[in-house]
Amino acid sequence: MKRHLFLIVGLLIATTTFAQFLEKKEDLKTQDGFFKFHYNEAEDELYLEVNKLDEEFLFVHSLRTGLGSNDIGLDRGQLGGTAVVKFQKAGNKLLLMQPNLNYRANTDNVLERRSIEEAFARSVLFGFEIKETKGDTYVIDLTPFLMEDTHGVASRLKRGKEGTYKVDKTRSALYMERTKSFPKNTEFEAMLTFKGEATGRNIRSVAPDSGALTVIQHYSFVELPDDGYTPRPFDPRAGNISTTYLDYATPVQEPIVKRFANRHRLEKKNPNATMSEAVEPIVYYLDPGTPEPVRSALLEGASWWNEAYEAAGFKNAFQVKMLPDDADPMDVRYNVIQWVHRSTRGWSYGASVTDPRTGEIIKGHVSLGSLRIRQDFLIAQALMNQPYKDSDDNYEPMLEMALARIRQLSAHEVGHTIGFAHNFAASPNGRASVMDYPHPTLTWTGKEVDFSNAYAVGIGDWDKVTVKYSYGIPPAGVSEQEYLNNVIEDAEQKGLHYITDSDARPQGGAHYKAHLWDNGSNAVSELNALLKLRKGAIENFSIDNIKTGEPLSVLEDVFVPLYFYHRYQTEAAVKSIGGLDYNYAVKGDKNLNVVSILNSKEQNAALTAVLKTLQADHLAIPQDKLELFPPRAHGYGRTRESFKSNNGVGFDALGAAATASDMTLGLLLHPERANRLVQQKAMNQKNLGLPEMLSTLARETLNYQTNSAYEAEVQRTINYNVLKHLMNLTVHKDAIPQSKAFAKAQLQTIHDNLKKLGSLDANSAYMMSEIETFFKEPEKFKVIPSPKIPDGSPIGCFEEPIH
Repeated sequence: MKRHLFLIVGLLIATTTFAQFLEKKEDLKTQDGFFKFHYNEAEDELYLEVNKLDEEFLFVHSLRTGLGSNDIGLDRGQLGGTAVVKFQKAGNKLLLMQPNLNYRANTDNVLERRSIEEAFARSVLFGFEIKETKGDTYVIDLTPFLMEDTHGVASRLKRGKEGTYKVDKTRSALYMERTKSFPKNTEFEAMLTFKGEATGRNIRSVAPDSGALTVIQHYSFVELPDDGYTPRPFDPRAGNISTTYLDYATPVQEPIVKRFANRHRLEKKNPNATMSEAVEPIVYYLDPGTPEPVRSALLEGASWWNEAYEAAGFKNAFQVKMLPDDADPMDVRYNVIQWVHRSTRGWSYGASVTDPRTGEIIKGHVSLGSLRIRQDFLIAQALMNQPYKDSDDNYEPMLEMALARIRQLSAHEVGHTIGFAHNFAASPNGRASVMDYPHPTLTWTGKEVDFSNAYAVGIGDWDKVTVKYSYGIPPAGVSEQEYLNNVIEDAEQKGLHYITDSDARPQGGAHYKAHLWDNGSNAVSELNALLKLRKGAIENFSIDNIKTGEPLSVLEDVFVPLYFYHRYQTEAAVKSIGGLDYNYAVKGDKNLNVVSILNSKEQNAALTAVLKTLQADHLAIPQDKLELFPPRAHGYGRTRESFKSNNGVGFDALGAAATASDMTLGLLLHPERANRLVQQKAMNQKNLGLPEMLSTLARETLNYQTNSAYEAEVQRTINYNVLKHLMNLTVHKDAIPQSKAFAKAQLQTIHDNLKKLGSLDANSAYMMSEIETFFKEPEKFKVIPSPKIPDGSPIGCFEEPIH
């Protein structure tokens, strides 16, 4: 009896103590809102009141501050994961549970929904001890959760071979400056210090102490949108980013995979009006830390989208404003365009916080790399005819082109955040979309480069189509599906099509009209014109392309984007070789070509143009220009955006040609292209085949007649690359046996032709011996790298999914 009494008394004491957890804490700073919390400054702890058990809400993590390295990829303002979560009680714990929304059963049948929930894994993100119970409200200490590396900083560093790091709690703390609660969202921040040892050079280049990396991590708890939003069906022809999941409640005769277009919620005040204001317009806010004149350019470019919304029947529904000084750019209530600094130039990207249940976009967040504009300025500086001949203040023409590019970039990245993917079929069609990657459209006047039409101004015709599909309201009496089909079919009739990333990439993509950084309706004609422009601009290039007092090492770096100016149009033209014409056709589509092989005439024209980029006439830097490039000046060492050199401190003219030709050959002899050439020849003997392509390549390079000893040495450099890439194709794991056989046969032909010459010079003898060695032990062959091509993509070419 005494034992039971002691137990009861003990429980009463424990319960009383338990109920007084917050009362024992002094000087708590309390904020009420979506979640109510209390901050204990003395212990640096944050206590959360949870009265929403089993109620789902949105959890978002992000980085308020970054590491400042494009290569590492941890930027200021970077959005992280988005998940639907809920608190569940289990004994004396609250579990933060993430349901598995990839697999669902959208049905009223409770048991059917339960069967799906039990079939697939869920995730408990964290377990919290209940510190106090007040009726239906539970108090937990949120601090340990906020101190976790939720954004995955350490794992990113480890994957990038930058070092092994972990959170040092002694040097980490809650960060209360922007920890706030509002009616529909609660925002938290923690300053995390990662302790470790750097093994990569990137960390050392950006951190004051590479053993201690400190960032501020941001967390958002957000009320889920109400059920007033209607998801819009995803159509592969419409250009949307999509939300996808499996619905196991779907009837067997219907697709189990559900796809919906990601978009903001946008409703008309007057749904029956052809043109109406929005119930709540989409407003984007620009980072006030952006300097002029970039600020005005970004505001203007982003605002172009309003034209597309007006075409879809919305008046003033898309707005761009400056972010208020007291607003937090990470707050989910704000769509933000943020100006992000890094130590090296890199890409910009647009990301979104999206409701995983429906695809509704809650927050758009654009990250624009601040060094982008400097590269565009450098391109203009390289191509202009002696811009600093008369005055070192003549920078306005270059700045004008760079700002034109920034306007387009602003519109492009905002486009991602309002739900749109890249459309790389737009540039051949009159620059029909800001969602393409634009290369400057320049022309050669016969004396100099004309910059007047460098970049398009305003939204494109395709952009109006995709806004109309995503946001337009069907007129009375027209079903949504009929309306959406009409939007796409009208666009097709106007010659507007959509082709996106994987089909446009130069290495593996096959669509002959979908390219990155190209111009013109015909990629081959544009390459021929661009090579002429490039040659003229190189002839004009002089010491007056830099300012007075600058080292000539700067002039060498200005020359880089001019020398490699043909690289992206080469990528475009080479895709016609083994190229296909196709669209994302659906059954019932009357206007689209499903798939066809590009005719032999166009493929051969492309081959002729591409082979020019493998001839010394185009790749040999004129000797009078080489006299402008001395060894690098003290304090102006080579960077990743400089020419590489095999000549020590000296400029490497042969290395430049090796780099440029290596780029072309890597595209031309890509195994997937070779495989397509084999197949297309088998289907029709009139088509260009791999043997013909290889023999033409060998003839137009190894037999190319040069005009000087210098050009001859440049051509030998190119020819060694031809040999190297043929060997690579012969043993490449992705090449089919037929492609390997044809490549090997071409090597044998080259060997036999050299042998017929009888008396061989040293280079010919070396090529023969290399082929013989390769035939004896092909398994030992390793590609000999050419000097790495400098960075140069006008935004940043990357192989990962859309940002």
